[in-house]
Amino acid sequence: MNGHSHRLSWEAPENALTRALQARRQAGLPICDLTESNPTRVGLPGGPPSLESPALYEPDPKGLRAAREAVARYYADKGARVDPEQIVLTASTSEAYSHLFKLLCDPGDQVLVPEPSYPLFGWLTSLDCVQAVPYPLHFDGEWHLDEGSLRTALDAAPRARALLIVNPGNPTGAFLKTSERSFLDELCAARGLALISDEVFADFAAAADPRRVATVAGESAVLSFALSGLSKVAGLPQLKLGWCAVSGPAAEARRAALRLELIADTYLGVSGPVQHAAGALLEGRRAFQAKLRERLAANFATLAAARPPAASWNLLPREGGWSAILSVPRSRTEEEHALALLDRGLLVHPGYFFDFQSGAYLVASLLLPEAELARAAAVLAAALDH
Repeated sequence: MNGHSHRLSWEAPENALTRALQARRQAGLPICDLTESNPTRVGLPGGPPSLESPALYEPDPKGLRAAREAVARYYADKGARVDPEQIVLTASTSEAYSHLFKLLCDPGDQVLVPEPSYPLFGWLTSLDCVQAVPYPLHFDGEWHLDEGSLRTALDAAPRARALLIVNPGNPTGAFLKTSERSFLDELCAARGLALISDEVFADFAAAADPRRVATVAGESAVLSFALSGLSKVAGLPQLKLGWCAVSGPAAEARRAALRLELIADTYLGVSGPVQHAAGALLEGRRAFQAKLRERLAANFATLAAARPPAASWNLLPREGGWSAILSVPRSRTEEEHALALLDRGLLVHPGYFFDFQSGAYLVASLLLPEAELARAAAVLAAALDH
């Protein structure tokens, strides 16, 4: 016995950036955190409400009907018709992923995941004994699916059971387009794959775009699962409420929802008070989202304005999401760029954190208050052209 399973590589050696960050903190030096992803720490509206705890505990495996109806209304605002009976509440999107991997996969099966994207997928799949198979996104002025690369990845994944998309991407901010959705429907139908769509950032588009797919919820072409939750939608990560909306051919979607109900019944991970408050919390998202969209746009404009015309670095276009991507010179590695910025008090993510396939990138959060971001942008611009 070695005291642990082989699901993960449990050893996690520190990299140079982690060590430098620890040293700076121990020295008491200031840090402007451009990796911030927590909306509760950046002065936005939508603070934690006071939740009442009902005396009677009446668990429903899918989640309380009133809470699921509130989620259905959220989708109706997007123009998607979703039956509350096809919605399963979870404690988070991470839990929803785990439920779906249990539903769709046997140990050793495969799930296609995009790169660049969250570094989380490798951990989530491994914990459910599933293999994550990456497929690259392509950038030619905007990010999009590369049909040939996706087919090649699938050809090398004989045990693929699902294809995962992030709409919009994190950190790319790129939305799924209608032409891409048609391609995915055809591909998933031909290969017998379910489509999983992570839509937690879907409410934060930078501008209108008629090509955009707002959600896969409510569609019927292939078995699909739309994931989201209060963490990003309402800026309330501490309340732990996510959901999975099941869509697809009627009989197949009903069967999947019933099986998800069984999995959820085994864990019953969602607290009662947050379910009772779900309707009010989702209504309250509007003020939070309006303020945050305003801040994201202003901060991105500030970063763009800070770049000198002849700078050796560039700011990639933004469709949505909470991040900015900077293309930086390859004269240094991404980690070396990040370390140089940390020496000046700025913490950013090197691109390899998100598995960029090529080039050299840094990723900066746009969540910070405008004045703080403006100061960081000036330092960043000076450092990258130093």
